[in-house]
Amino acid sequence: RANQPQDPGSCGSGGEWDDDFGYGLFPERSHGGGKQHQSMLYKAVFTRNHRCQLMLQIALESSPYTKLLLDAMKNTGCTVFKNRHFSCKECDGCVSGGFDSSTSQIVLCQNNIHHQSHMNRVVAHEFLHAFDYCRAHVDWFNNIRHLACLEIQAVNLSGDCSLLNEITRFKFGLKQHQQTCVKDRAVRSILAVRNISKEMAEKAVDEVFESCFNDHEPFDRVPHSRADAKYAHRDFQNHDRYYAKF
Repeated sequence: RANQPQDPGSCGSGGEWDDDFGYGLFPERSHGGGKQHQSMLYKAVFTRNHRCQLMLQIALESSPYTKLLLDAMKNTGCTVFKNRHFSCKECDGCVSGGFDSSTSQIVLCQNNIHHQSHMNRVVAHEFLHAFDYCRAHVDWFNNIRHLACLEIQAVNLSGDCSLLNEITRFKFGLKQHQQTCVKDRAVRSILAVRNISKEMAEKAVDEVFESCFNDHEPFDRVPHSRADAKYAHRDFQNHDRYYAKF
């Protein structure tokens, strides 16, 4: 499944490509890198890859969202390794990242992620998909409701709908802005990887929204900010220590 860009624009409108579950959005993975390019383009790709690797390392070491998810994956029996489970690749213009369940890899779109805060959100978003796949082996290929639930949880818990991010999108002061943002961006993500109508995507999101929106695993709350995520990580680390006393 694929992750929409920070500002999707007209991407993910449905019907723009065959229903290949989003794999066509990552040409390097599906076509072995495509045709040979000129040396200047190779240098640009190398530079983007180097920058992507650096931003990924910073996200893994400093983002409280990512640090909690690293611990949660390990506790669930799915320990994550940077060189094995992450891949910086060139993608088409409509996505920032994705989780490839066939290889258990998080794909980061090095040509579409340009700053650290965006990288942090993409890594957290895709990490949440990896976590759900690890704990439940959900069937997002054949069950649109499963996919809708995954997107609701990932958007809700990755910080993508924080007040600061909503302000940068010129969407603020809205009643229940978290719920509205989560629904909107979950629908966009579904449309990025499924050749279905917007009405079908919205119907799937509405059907599972209440239960999936209230599922905060592995967080114990919705982390609306880095401070919330830090507190959630601290509580996650202390959880086993606390219950071991009883």
